[in-house]
Amino acid sequence: MQVNRGTPTQAKKPVALVIGNFDGVHLGHQAMLSRLKEASKRLNLASCVMTFEPHPREFFAPDQAPTRLTSLREKLELLAEYGVDQVQICRFNYDFAKISAKEFVTHILQQGLAAQWVLVGDDFRFGARRAGDLAMLRSLSSSYGFEVAEMSAYSVDGLRVSSTAVRKALSSDDLGLARRLLGRPYSISGKVVNGDKLGKRIGFPTANMQLRHNRPPLSGIFAVEVRGALDTSPQQVIRGVASLGVRPTVHEGGKPVLEVHLFDFNQEIYGRHLRMDFLHKLRDEEKYSDLDALIRQIRLDVENAKKYFQTAQSATA
Repeated sequence: MQVNRGTPTQAKKPVALVIGNFDGVHLGHQAMLSRLKEASKRLNLASCVMTFEPHPREFFAPDQAPTRLTSLREKLELLAEYGVDQVQICRFNYDFAKISAKEFVTHILQQGLAAQWVLVGDDFRFGARRAGDLAMLRSLSSSYGFEVAEMSAYSVDGLRVSSTAVRKALSSDDLGLARRLLGRPYSISGKVVNGDKLGKRIGFPTANMQLRHNRPPLSGIFAVEVRGALDTSPQQVIRGVASLGVRPTVHEGGKPVLEVHLFDFNQEIYGRHLRMDFLHKLRDEEKYSDLDALIRQIRLDVENAKKYFQTAQSATA
């Protein structure tokens, strides 16, 4: 997958295009990507996703912007898995925000990307002060030589699929609902980095994952499945118990940390890029009176996570 950054200025080849933030790449986004792939094949065009970094709401009101479901890297990983040919990451800044709706069409869609087919959601807005909408895009399309397609709301069990709905499910610890909306377990990926080695000292070695989420959409102790730990079999699943939170027993006012204890695993994996699927929440994060109390609770967490996997395996056998 080709990744281009910045505002496109001169296209090298025409594309079929879908525009959106794609936070989480949930089932609604996946439906858009399916339509994109079908159109690109039918029209013999490269498939292209245009997205924005940072999210416009993060740029205009960072304190009020919703927490991200996926970092930029995670988003790109998911888009690659769904077979997108290229991604255009437009840097959202004051200059980009000042582009008028018509300039967006003429300079970016036509000249910069040579879009011949454009898919957007029914609530799509574009240009300075969000002046452009779907009706305007349709009115300009014939003059500039591209076809406009509309994506209506996508629902699962009567619930509209959206990034907001996924965030709500995660914040209320409903990992099952989040999984139905995403079409897969919620995951976080990142590189294994050095930690304070506390887990190893207390008998439960952990891999600390670099966390690019300033405000993760969930927290607590979880039964997880991890991929990427083995060089020879990067897709092999290793089960474990993970902690996502500020670790109040050992740190006061700390930043969120994601660490995982992998079952029956003792290899050095610093620098590896892991992908962690969150399958079941065991409990909320708590502060304990001393390390002995914390060790007892970790031992219980490991037991409960293994029981969860045994039960889940029996249910599918």
